[in-house]
Amino acid sequence: MKLTRDQILRYSRHLILPEVGVEGQEKLLSSRVLLVGAGGLGSPLGLYLAAAGVGKIGIVDFDTVDVTNLQRQVAHTVEEVGKPKVESAARRMRSINPDVQVAPLQMKLTSENIMGVLRDYDLVVDGTDNFPTRYLVNDACVMARKPNIYGSIYRFEGQVTVFAPGGPCYRCLYPEPPPPGMVPSCAEGGVLGVLPGVVGCLQANEALKVLLGKGEPLVGRLLLFEALSMHMTEVKVRRDPHCPVCGDHPTITKLIDYEEFCGITPPSPQAGQWDLAPRDLEKALQAPSKPVLVDVREPQEHAICHLPNSRLIPLASLVTHVHELDTADDIVVYCHYGQRSQQAVRALRTLGFQKARNLRGGIDAWSREVDPTIPRY
Repeated sequence: MKLTRDQILRYSRHLILPEVGVEGQEKLLSSRVLLVGAGGLGSPLGLYLAAAGVGKIGIVDFDTVDVTNLQRQVAHTVEEVGKPKVESAARRMRSINPDVQVAPLQMKLTSENIMGVLRDYDLVVDGTDNFPTRYLVNDACVMARKPNIYGSIYRFEGQVTVFAPGGPCYRCLYPEPPPPGMVPSCAEGGVLGVLPGVVGCLQANEALKVLLGKGEPLVGRLLLFEALSMHMTEVKVRRDPHCPVCGDHPTITKLIDYEEFCGITPPSPQAGQWDLAPRDLEKALQAPSKPVLVDVREPQEHAICHLPNSRLIPLASLVTHVHELDTADDIVVYCHYGQRSQQAVRALRTLGFQKARNLRGGIDAWSREVDPTIPRY
């Protein structure tokens, strides 16, 4: 691809770098990168890769823009709330650089469709926020022999590495997923708004190095970033010869059910019987004998908003404080969206609290369906 006069002007700061030059910029314009996720990490990734002149960028995401995203997902604006993230991000990327072909893919990656998607791209950048998709992307990249630029964030901490063919993969670093619910999402644990910008830019930097064939990509090295102390630490990652996917004798040679692998199963019918709809809780609270409300969120979440007369017992300390509750009481447990409270109800019923129930959809559903004066977050 020969640079035009306008492109020479646009990319002039790249062209005067000996490590890039005309040949390197032409290589970028001929490159094809797939971004998995258009959220916190995908936003800076998409903007900077588009600005750098990566010729084709695919963006995979099935979510829509929510107002809570705007604190950190800089590819989206207030006007885009409620619209598909891939369309919002694509508009921003095209406005930055019309040279770039942006392919919005509003879909959920699965074992059935991912190999067909990967076929059109040279490199994958993983900006996902859940373990099933991370393992899916990893295994697919290993099998397709595609480099995978990995990043993750949590509260004030971030990680970046490069999984390249012949090197270690995500399973060498994390052979097994954590138990379901052990690692909170951003909605449950929070995240400093600037953190995904830092980590996403580091991923973009690694992607450009791999595409250009320059520098020392983070292959076999995991970069840990801690925002509060402003520390960066590097950890060696070695390829595991016994890895079931990239090892010497792989035992996983085709894509599997990754939700099952990560222990994520649909709620059992029995668990559904323990749910209480927000409107039903509203009626119960108007009765003479009111249920006991237990909030299993964290103190900082309780401070944002809570149901009147509810008792705060964070999920992590529920077992040690269970003596404060009476097995004879009707107990309704709630959290933000209903997942943590569902775990709490299972634990309470195991301990003899047979009247314990879960507020379906959590305090978020209560705000939407019953009391809009309760702020959503």
